[in-house]
Amino acid sequence: MIVLLHHREHSRAGEPLLILHGLFGNHANWGWHAARLAKRFAVYGLDLRNHGASPHGDDMSYATMVGDVLGWLDSQGMASCHLLGHSLGGKVAMQLALDSPQRVRKLVVVDIAPVEYPKSSASSRYAWLAALRELPVGEIETRAEADERLRRVIASRELRQFLLTNLERLPEGGYRWRLQLAAIEANLPALFAAPSTLGPFPGPALFLFGEQSEYRRDADRGLIGRLFPEAELQVLPRAGHWLHVEQPEASLAAIENFLLQDDDDRQCPA
Repeated sequence: MIVLLHHREHSRAGEPLLILHGLFGNHANWGWHAARLAKRFAVYGLDLRNHGASPHGDDMSYATMVGDVLGWLDSQGMASCHLLGHSLGGKVAMQLALDSPQRVRKLVVVDIAPVEYPKSSASSRYAWLAALRELPVGEIETRAEADERLRRVIASRELRQFLLTNLERLPEGGYRWRLQLAAIEANLPALFAAPSTLGPFPGPALFLFGEQSEYRRDADRGLIGRLFPEAELQVLPRAGHWLHVEQPEASLAAIENFLLQDDDDRQCPA
């Protein structure tokens, strides 16, 4: 069953552009880019199920999450849109484009490929989940206290701050996670799997990778080309998986240039 996703509307002027965040994220992660892209596009940041302010659900298959996004498009009366997705959101975006190419005008996939990633990539996410689960959020008095407790397990301050964006203060005191941790953990193996390959997607696509990202693998270029034959690949130097944070100006320029590129002779069907 689909859920009605929570969204943030940045602008109604221009062609619609949907932004899908990554695992453990929410629509605010792309707020800086969304505000600037909103000068040219009608930008909507969506929270995927079990993230942000969107409803929770036990099923987090790509088919189900694609259904959520299509349901949101239908609820807004949008026949098609530009679609940008990072990491988990990138896989959802790829699956939607492969399943329903007529709904996607241009596709931007940020630092993820249409492949199954090794267990080593998932193992760190299990460690993060365990750390979040074990944090006694109902007893925490401040975010600083939560950060200090997480520091014992997660050394990176930037990663801790990212994860703690999901901590919500309760009116009666204490905190709670906006994430549905149990559902994410139960579905994590499926989230590292490859999208099903119904495609190919015939429309314009940009695959944007960080030079230092573990998700950038030369071996994946062939599959990207087969499933997305009109794709162009770009690599941002001095950037890893969170390239939109590490290289905000360069990533914005790459995305904006691609979306504004004139390609009337190869448009997807509306």
